[in-house]
Amino acid sequence: MFSEHSTHRVEIKNLKFVTDEGIRFPKTAILTIVVPGHSNPIVELLGHVEFDDICRLIDEGLPINLNNCYINKFSLSDFRKTRKLDPKQSVSIHGFSAKNAFFDSLVPLDFSYAAFIGKDFSIEHSWIFKGRFNFNYSSFKKIDINFSNIHFKDGNFDFANVKVEDSEISFKNSIFGTGKKDFQYTDFGTGKKTFTNLEFNNGDVSFVNTMFNDGDVSFKVARWGAGKVDFHFAKFGTGDKTFEQAEFGNGAINFRTVEFGRGKANFNRSVFGNGDVSFEGSELLEGKLSFKKAAFGKGAFSFEQAEFQNADVTFERSDFSSGTVSFYNSKFKSLSLNSCHLDHYTDIRLSYCKYLDLSNTIVRDIIDLKPYEFIEEIDTINFAGMRLIGRIYIDWEQNKVLRLIESQIGVNHRLRSEQYRTLKENFRVTGQYTDEDLAYVEFKRHEAKADLKDSLSARPISAVWMYPFYGFKLLIFDKAGLYATNPIRVMLAMVVAYVFYSVTYIFAELFTSASILETVVHNEAATMIGKAFYFSFVTYLTIGYGDFVPMGFIRILAGLEAFTGLFLMSYFTVAFVRKILR
Repeated sequence: MFSEHSTHRVEIKNLKFVTDEGIRFPKTAILTIVVPGHSNPIVELLGHVEFDDICRLIDEGLPINLNNCYINKFSLSDFRKTRKLDPKQSVSIHGFSAKNAFFDSLVPLDFSYAAFIGKDFSIEHSWIFKGRFNFNYSSFKKIDINFSNIHFKDGNFDFANVKVEDSEISFKNSIFGTGKKDFQYTDFGTGKKTFTNLEFNNGDVSFVNTMFNDGDVSFKVARWGAGKVDFHFAKFGTGDKTFEQAEFGNGAINFRTVEFGRGKANFNRSVFGNGDVSFEGSELLEGKLSFKKAAFGKGAFSFEQAEFQNADVTFERSDFSSGTVSFYNSKFKSLSLNSCHLDHYTDIRLSYCKYLDLSNTIVRDIIDLKPYEFIEEIDTINFAGMRLIGRIYIDWEQNKVLRLIESQIGVNHRLRSEQYRTLKENFRVTGQYTDEDLAYVEFKRHEAKADLKDSLSARPISAVWMYPFYGFKLLIFDKAGLYATNPIRVMLAMVVAYVFYSVTYIFAELFTSASILETVVHNEAATMIGKAFYFSFVTYLTIGYGDFVPMGFIRILAGLEAFTGLFLMSYFTVAFVRKILR
């Protein structure tokens, strides 16, 4: 109707006023509104009734209908004084309606300790120009409550300790002014709670210890200004909790120890200001908590010690800006940071999580996954597509990295190889060289399997040469020396190869015409076994004294053994030097 900066004047006339509903008021209020930027003022005619007449309606237990009225006083405290009642005695009101009304009270609009029964409560489409609303300790029973499309110029609104029973309540599209909005200890009952598109404006907003109970709760597109937003100890029941596209101001946002009950809690595309945001110790018994495409400001974000072991939590494509992020000692059924930008320290030392999704994240600082105060129970982590510019604090054995990656479902060898490669590079930079070797081996194993599968998919006929080639790499590069990461293993492979060729020479002399001829008389290695092992030794090490000469196809075996020995000695040198130089 008019803006927040409008001014007005009122003239009360002893003229009867009849509303569109046919309700008669003894006086007419002529409301003249001056709107900045408009040359002509707006003139509204409204009904007017004295407070004493309203009191008589309360005495008689009749509904109060103030639709299209000018109201300059409503105080149940004054009503109790005039009736000599206890200051905290409940006053029954059998219906209250003040739609399209103009409240202009110099004293607080006092509905405290009221018991609204019978008919609905509604002040929708009204303008609260003056007067703080006070509903402290009031109650609503089995009626709809409508605060929608209201402009509260004074932002001080007291709805604390209110009891709502089997009723729906709506603040949809309303606007508060600057001031405190207090909903502490209010019990909203099991009906639908709607705060959609509500403008809270500047000032603290408190839902501390508020009971939202069962039923859907919507803060969709709600907006908070500067000031603290506090849901500490609030309790939700079964039903959807929606904060989608909500905009929080620059004050602290407190959801500590909130019980989200069961169902979905939706913070998708919500925007948080530069204050700290805390969900520390919060709980969702079953369902899903979603922060998809949410944007956080410069303050710290804390999800520490949260209890979501039977719920999925996702921050997919959220922007954490410049604040630190902590999920320390929390429990999740699944936690997804898919496609998030983690530009600052992120603590993901979880105490329990079945599936942790870090795929496609961009990490520019530290991700901490290494617990030291408790045992971490994470079944699976997905590092696929991670762009690691920063560091990951993780330990191969302590974090059971092999199990975390191998337990991934529906992930192919190529993606697994990339994850191991990412971790391998991370371990190298952090100086965890043993862990680097372990990650490198798994990277090469999955890369080989992926290359084999890709080749067979492109050309099935390539199986003729790809399987032998794969087997050769598996035997020589992997089994013989773990891709040059284990010199002891290479040395063991050298011993095995030496024994293998020696025994082969023995069987060749026993069962074929091939032989090893002695060229020196009275050679000490003249026995069959001695000849075989001695000849194998000098051949393997490429010494070639010439005191024994291979005959028959043993010549071919000798050539193969010489090549094998030369290869494995070189392999050992590479693995050994690699270990020493690091």
